[in-house]
Amino acid sequence: MTDLTQTEKEFYMGLALAEAQKAEALAEVPIGAIVVLDGEIIGRGHNLREHTQDATTHAEMFAIKSACHTIDNWRLENAQLFVTLEPCAMCSGAMVLSRVAEVYFGAADPKGGTAGTLMNLLTEEHFNHSAYVEGGILAEECGAILTNFFRKLREQKKAAKKIAKLEEISEKD
Repeated sequence: MTDLTQTEKEFYMGLALAEAQKAEALAEVPIGAIVVLDGEIIGRGHNLREHTQDATTHAEMFAIKSACHTIDNWRLENAQLFVTLEPCAMCSGAMVLSRVAEVYFGAADPKGGTAGTLMNLLTEEHFNHSAYVEGGILAEECGAILTNFFRKLREQKKAAKKIAKLEEISEKD
């Protein structure tokens, strides 16, 4: 584990939140990730599942691919990954396979988190690599962007149903 200060962790998570805002601007679930190596950002990503219609296009996957490309190496052995939501099994697996050294996440994911909530794939001793994991970095901000996104989505769906019902009534008249 590196000796990142709380201020540094929050700074990097803030950059991951900026990536999440990019996803939100595209009507994607607002999750963002960055990869840091020796104090430099070497990878960035945000969710694009709706635009790509590809289940693998999570923020972490883009950040890992970008980081590997930047350093021209699939091993991210001394890198830290910051992500706004606790990683899923696929993303945790990619972190293990790419040998990310440290994983920091914002909000816990009680439905799919595999960095300590449902299970912890990142510290599983049976794999050939494990990572240091720390959650709760800017947890309120990371959780709020998701909560607000899904609240707006529910409101939009409710309004659309209401409009459809009114149109149905006016067609009968």
